Amino acid sequence: MSIRINLDVELARKKMSLTELSQRVGISMTNLSLLKTGKVKAIRFSTLEAICAALDCQPGALLEHVPDDPRGDRR
Repeated sequence: MSIRINLDVELARKKMSLTELSQRVGISMTNLSLLKTGKVKAIRFSTLEAICAALDCQPGALLEHVPDDPRGDRR
């Protein structure tokens, strides 16, 4: 099981750059970039809340559960 982070999708949907999101939520570009690429192991609820407020979306728009493929392949 894995969790896919769809931050890039929501940014595109809202026509917002990572730089603009960084300025709105007060999170460094480096940390947002790591989140966007799925290279983080955890996210604070306060961070998730700030991102959702800035993008006017629900947490489910950013996070997606992706079950493991029984053959061992990732989707």
